Amino acid sequence: MKREAWDTKYAGSEFLWKEEPNRFLVAELDGLAPGRALDLACGEGRNAVWLAQQGWAVTGVDFSEVGLAKAAQLAESRGVEVEWVAADLLEYVPPPGLDLAIAFYFQVPDDERRLVLGRAAEALAPGGTMLVVAHDLLNLAEGIGGPQEPDVLYTPEDVVGDLSGLVIERAERVVRPVGEGDAIDALVRATKPS
Repeated sequence: MKREAWDTKYAGSEFLWKEEPNRFLVAELDGLAPGRALDLACGEGRNAVWLAQQGWAVTGVDFSEVGLAKAAQLAESRGVEVEWVAADLLEYVPPPGLDLAIAFYFQVPDDERRLVLGRAAEALAPGGTMLVVAHDLLNLAEGIGGPQEPDVLYTPEDVVGDLSGLVIERAERVVRPVGEGDAIDALVRATKPS
């Protein structure tokens, strides 16, 4: 989806999704000591803001300046600071030494996903964590919502293939209740060897 389309989606005064963090983010990072974090395709900033509330030094990157403006408002309303960067992730190179990199629902074709996730994995400090959650390919046939184009959906195995050099701690399909049914997501958590 193009930047202009996302700007239009984020244009309303209400948040496109809720203001609270993704449930998988909260569960997967339980007990992880705060450090430097990067939120790729952060949108309206709900996950980045939550990380900042937990003590992380967070950078949120997205190509929608409309989404980032709402993210900045959310951070201000919660009394936290986040560095917001307006950039196309295909051109953005993360700073080295990250303790955490997350990508939630970054739905792009395989080659673009490999590039962005590969750069983020390289930027992790030894012991750093990578967490990816996305609409799974199986969601098309068996789940609810999400993109309906198979070329932007992927599986946990696809993500594992993008994270060479990292130790995979969890790679599986997870179910997320949505309205009157369930969505099927791919979840991968990995760490950079110390």
